[in-house]
Amino acid sequence: MFWIISGAMLAAAVLIVAVPLYRAEKTLSPTSMISIVTVAVVSGFIYSQIGTPNPDLQTQESASVDDMITSLAARLQENPDDLDGWKMLGRSYFQMQNYPGAIAALEKAIQIEASENGTTLADLGEAILMSDPQTILGRAGQLFENALALEPSNPKALFYSGMAAVQRGNNALAADRWEALLATSPPPNVQEILRQRIAELRGETLQPQAPVQTPVEESGDGVIINVSLGASASAAGLPDATVYIIARDPNQPAPPVAAVRRRVSELPAAVSISDADAMIAGRVPSGFAQLEIIARVSLTGQPVAQPGDWFGQQIIDTAATEIVPIIIDQQVP
Repeated sequence: MFWIISGAMLAAAVLIVAVPLYRAEKTLSPTSMISIVTVAVVSGFIYSQIGTPNPDLQTQESASVDDMITSLAARLQENPDDLDGWKMLGRSYFQMQNYPGAIAALEKAIQIEASENGTTLADLGEAILMSDPQTILGRAGQLFENALALEPSNPKALFYSGMAAVQRGNNALAADRWEALLATSPPPNVQEILRQRIAELRGETLQPQAPVQTPVEESGDGVIINVSLGASASAAGLPDATVYIIARDPNQPAPPVAAVRRRVSELPAAVSISDADAMIAGRVPSGFAQLEIIARVSLTGQPVAQPGDWFGQQIIDTAATEIVPIIIDQQVP
């Protein structure tokens, strides 16, 4: 169950980058796929780090990740039937971007499982896809389909098979797959993106909903910031664009810890970012002593910063009780 939930979070993280890129380019170009790979790798690293600990990978802090992986690989040579070990090795190689190693290890796991575990099939499909994006319409795509045959609600397989359907021009199937992904209850902000893309694929118009304003006094577990436009941004005559307010780990900026949205017309505004806004299960704002908060006006509507966007940022202490001002007064070059 852990890896199913983690897969949903991974798919959500990839979706934030991949779908806006598709919308702009109408195809999965190499640039789009590189962006997908980047987010997938980072998210994969996070969900593997917060997963169920494996005793074979727990050593003293002085041991390097490479040493731990080498030790696990050596042990598997002596115990080739260790299914959990092969899975862990495959995911470890994946997080290190060693896709050939991940593929080989996961193929061994699938051999032991007789191809009867949808989650492992989806993991192998992702490793193959990261190694060669063109395989989304080949072997990787077929692995995602096989995973869905075994686990119809597998979030990773639903996401990637939807991307494959878009590539084939089968928008109806892509919408069906992403509606099923929506049913896995990803974070609210990702749900909104999914609904928008599904509506576009079905040729429908999604009626905008007024943003839900959570009274500041009701959010006791979050940090509170006051977001406003600086003089330069105000003078620029910005449209009523989306404002992404993102909390991230100062020491590991990607993927974001949490995110909320507002509109330029709502500024200035007091905004609370709480654990309910977390992007990945188990990785919440309250778990950090400090957070870097970035408020960015997206002129294109995309979550990824683009030239011309306006932003402001500040590192804050999560234990602080006062409202922290963030002034949007810088422009992305």
